[in-house]
Amino acid sequence: MMKKSLFAALLLAAASPVLAQSEQTTRNGEETVEYSNDKYKVETNGFWSNWFITAGAGPQVMFSDHDKQMGFGERISPAVDIAVGKWFTPGMGLRLMYSGVSLKGATQNSSYSTGEVYDASKWLDKQKFKYFNLHADVMMNLSNIFCGYNENRIWNCSPYLGFGVIRIFDSPKSVDFATNLGLYNSFRLCSSLDLNLDIRGTIVKDNFENEVGGRKADGILTASVGLTYKFPKRNWDRSKTVVRYDNAMLNQVREDLNNMCAENERLKNQLKDNQNTKVEKIKVAASNIITFKIGSSKLTNENRVKLRFLADVIKSADPNAKYMVIGYADAGTGSKGLNMKLSEKRAQVVYDCLVNEFGVKASQLQMDYKGGVENMFYDDPRLSRSVIIVSE
Repeated sequence: MMKKSLFAALLLAAASPVLAQSEQTTRNGEETVEYSNDKYKVETNGFWSNWFITAGAGPQVMFSDHDKQMGFGERISPAVDIAVGKWFTPGMGLRLMYSGVSLKGATQNSSYSTGEVYDASKWLDKQKFKYFNLHADVMMNLSNIFCGYNENRIWNCSPYLGFGVIRIFDSPKSVDFATNLGLYNSFRLCSSLDLNLDIRGTIVKDNFENEVGGRKADGILTASVGLTYKFPKRNWDRSKTVVRYDNAMLNQVREDLNNMCAENERLKNQLKDNQNTKVEKIKVAASNIITFKIGSSKLTNENRVKLRFLADVIKSADPNAKYMVIGYADAGTGSKGLNMKLSEKRAQVVYDCLVNEFGVKASQLQMDYKGGVENMFYDDPRLSRSVIIVSE
């Protein structure tokens, strides 16, 4: 049970990136790109990325009914591995592998006998047969799971579990299911090429080699050394968040400000032409809306620019004019109590910015908040996550 729980935890860690704070920001035109330096968080690549092909060879040894009656070195035979696979995340991958060539051992019932007597007193002949093992393996890169992704890491350790079909070519032919458990070690040679050491154990039924003994199962131990080529795209990009800005509102504020300035200039000229005409200062600050991201009461740089323009207008207009700062939230998200607190925070942060950062008199401002409201403009919930400044 503990093994199953540990395996499930490793799968979850391999497939689920850890959340992180963004630490690098670049601005390009009307969008902000925020990059994360968290080594556990990467961008998910497409299906045709992070594929690899592996070829290797090495020794292998069969453990069957008579392995104790035959020297270990006499049972060593060559093995060849060819595999193709893909990493779905830095911590989890899948490969399809062909393994095989031949196996050596001893037999008492002449199964796959070479015709050469090994020990006449025990009725043992030497045994040899050709076989292949076609298996699919689930691989977990523990180096990336526990230490974070690093494309320049020299050594990566990846245990794996797989299942497949094993077949003997020689007569009598035999087909069986096999379980594979191994440790795949890769050593970085360059960005596209790794040196790999694959140590694998294969478990099959006791009658795999057509001889039944006292064992519950037979096995094969393989140690393969080879090369792995990683097809492009072979790396993982740092996670990023792209925020695109709609400057329509900012442009509207600028246009309103220009119109107000033109009106002020017209009034000045009229005052010069009519010295005896008393001209009273009028309220010229138009209503404005400041929007927020969902669940946030943080002002963006764009919002601060809009508030700076508004503050300039308020300070140049009638000093006795009063303005109401009203906070709202989107009723479609969050609870009623949470939305009430959020709308109050949004109103407070706009009020503080106008007074403390841009010098608007506190006596000219009043603050209110309405909590969560239904869509107020154009059936768009984003415009309900806002603060509206209106003249009284």
